[in-house]
Amino acid sequence: MSLHDLDSLRPHATALVGDVGGTNCRLALAQCVDGQVSLTNPTRYKCADFASAEEAIDLYLTSMHWRPPIAAVIAIAGPVSGGVVKSTNMPWRMSEAALQAYGVGKAKLINDYTALALSVDQLTEADLADIGPKLAGDLTQTVAVIGAGTGFGAGALARGVGGPTAIATEGGHVSFAPVDEVEIEILRLLTRRFGRVSIERLLSGPGLANLRWALSEIEGRPLGDLPSEDIVCEAEAGDLLCQHALHRFCAIYGSVAGDVALIYGARGGVLLGGGIAPGIAKHLQNGAFRRRFEEKGRFGGYLAAIPTRMIMHAYAALLGSAVLASSLLGVEDRAAGG
Repeated sequence: MSLHDLDSLRPHATALVGDVGGTNCRLALAQCVDGQVSLTNPTRYKCADFASAEEAIDLYLTSMHWRPPIAAVIAIAGPVSGGVVKSTNMPWRMSEAALQAYGVGKAKLINDYTALALSVDQLTEADLADIGPKLAGDLTQTVAVIGAGTGFGAGALARGVGGPTAIATEGGHVSFAPVDEVEIEILRLLTRRFGRVSIERLLSGPGLANLRWALSEIEGRPLGDLPSEDIVCEAEAGDLLCQHALHRFCAIYGSVAGDVALIYGARGGVLLGGGIAPGIAKHLQNGAFRRRFEEKGRFGGYLAAIPTRMIMHAYAALLGSAVLASSLLGVEDRAAGG
């Protein structure tokens, strides 16, 4: 984008939006006009290249030749309390007060899956890919969003009389529930290694490595750890242990997605975000995910009617942050009330 193009943005209708995960920091300028949001110059940085989120923000705004905006909404992977958040899987701390001291007029920090939930009504059919059968779902009902990446996130867009409301959760840290003898043994081994075992210990980048390690122990040929991206590559090259780990990962993912659908009554659908799903899309489509999603005893029929879809939009959480930014800028949007 040229400086002329940047100058054409309306400052009173433009906000900085961000999505800070455990690996990547995504930033953009968001135009919020007449209740519609759009992103300008979305950019992804590696978190490891910066000492703080503020340092990444400063580089982004400097590179754009853009002064601190009138408003900023930053989504971050961690629980927000009193305008302060400590990232769960990296040593960054952010506060709304620090953003305002930097020069931002109005600042809001939200959980990253609150932002993803707020993006639901901004996504088009082209931004989504079905996992399993193509189903309409009940568009008047709650939509859940979950995702495996550096960690595991969960949230929902609840629909009610007062309009849609995003629900922030720390659902990735609920306890893992095994469903067969192999998973009971996986739980035993990971309990020995970590103590309490949460969903994130299995459904994340490190989680896939944990699964491969546990399966190697079960098979009596213990191996060292292997990064998750290497496990996917080795599985596709024919390594049987990596294939087993990836298959089990998809199965557990489906089981957790079904649990989340039941918890929220998410008859509008369950959407998968996070960085891992797009890279293993064909494996998620192989049947184990959807089968385990529906295997909930008496509620199998209930779940069979709920669509499961993958978010393909690379900056979906930025769209959600922009929805909330529209309210900070004085643009009415009831979904941002959550």
